[in-house]
Amino acid sequence: MILHCQTALIDGIAVPDVRIHSSADGRIAAIDRGVAPREGDVRLGLVMPGAGNAHSHAFHRSLRGRTHDRGGDFWRWRDSMYAAAARLDPETYHELALGVFGEMLTSGWTAVGEFHYVHHRPDGSAWPRPHAMELALAEAASRVGIRLTLLDTCYLAGGIGQPLAPAQFAFTDGSADAWLARWWRLRDALPSGVVLGAAIHSVRGVPRDAIAEMVRSVPADVPLHIHLSEQPQENADCLREHGVTPTALLAQLGALSPRLSVVHATHLSDDDVRMLGDAGVTVVMCPTTEADLGDGIGPALRLADAGATIALGSDQNAVVDPLLEARGLEAGERLASGLRGRFTPAALFDALSVAGYGALGQRGGLRQGAHCDLVELDGSSVRTIGSEPAQLALSATASDVMRVIVGGEIVADTGRLVHSAAVNSDPVSLLSRGLRRLNEPVAIETSSEDAP
Repeated sequence: MILHCQTALIDGIAVPDVRIHSSADGRIAAIDRGVAPREGDVRLGLVMPGAGNAHSHAFHRSLRGRTHDRGGDFWRWRDSMYAAAARLDPETYHELALGVFGEMLTSGWTAVGEFHYVHHRPDGSAWPRPHAMELALAEAASRVGIRLTLLDTCYLAGGIGQPLAPAQFAFTDGSADAWLARWWRLRDALPSGVVLGAAIHSVRGVPRDAIAEMVRSVPADVPLHIHLSEQPQENADCLREHGVTPTALLAQLGALSPRLSVVHATHLSDDDVRMLGDAGVTVVMCPTTEADLGDGIGPALRLADAGATIALGSDQNAVVDPLLEARGLEAGERLASGLRGRFTPAALFDALSVAGYGALGQRGGLRQGAHCDLVELDGSSVRTIGSEPAQLALSATASDVMRVIVGGEIVADTGRLVHSAAVNSDPVSLLSRGLRRLNEPVAIETSSEDAP
């Protein structure tokens, strides 16, 4: 397939009359600049590269609009999240994920990294179907048409030096060895097209020795993610137990490398920033979630200047809009510094595309060899009229997303799914069905297997 873009944002620069050749495997085979459309071309208007959502918890979407009146902090919100997790079963999660992934795709996220830790029944026992929860997510992504990296997560402790709470039993495999054994089995069970990554939940959720075992045992070409220093309490607990910050602990364990993505990195020392930059890690900022949960404003620009790569994610999915995440990244920097123009619009587009895809073990951006994943924007809406195309990261929103292309094929058009395997073209209907099912009474069968 050949797509002709009236204007394409290539490396943040608005380039007129661009023809993009998509290969049989859905990658960009060639890019022609300054050429007129030809008969048979799919004609697009203003196009940006597809956005890679480098951090998502799909089921957190069920809390949107339901926890904002309760005050408190991250830890109080977490109790509501645990209650939602306890209501999940494979069928419910599949239905909910259809809606969440559908909302993402029609909003311009063309790939997603699902940081997934709800592996088992609420009591910790296995579901009858092996990998039922993981396959529920993989099958939902396939049916919707979004590219998926499943970041299967190890979760072993209730805090640094603390046992798991009952609300966390569904998350654990009991040990790093047991998680690794399940991870290798899962690798063989996932459908083609899904990238299997790995995640250490956090230094508070995985003990030191288990982190070391994961770093040694997960293949070097597999994306590895971790929540890092989202809350000051994590830093204080780590200093008390290990005598170092979470970042320094990861450095001691050999975890810091370009294949690692650290999520949030909100509360860092100067030494932490230097270590993360020197290691060339990717830092996944989730501005709308960090604002909603009162986490704080992370030192994104300092990290970038130190050598880290900045990517973006939707995290709890209280907001599903890649352009608002990009704008939130820049807004946080402006609020913290009192200065404008901290990240250039080109850098924001790069964080969404090349960096986001890179964190997921995928290749994004408008360049030869990358996935042919594109997003067409309305450059003359009430939000964007008068904007320079290269600055749309600071004026457009997901409401301006028109057609979405994944693998060279149109998968969404003005808010509706057109992928052939989608159950319903309307993400609102899919979300309504998934949320309704989640809120129905759930009968939990007992199991003879012991909880971890």
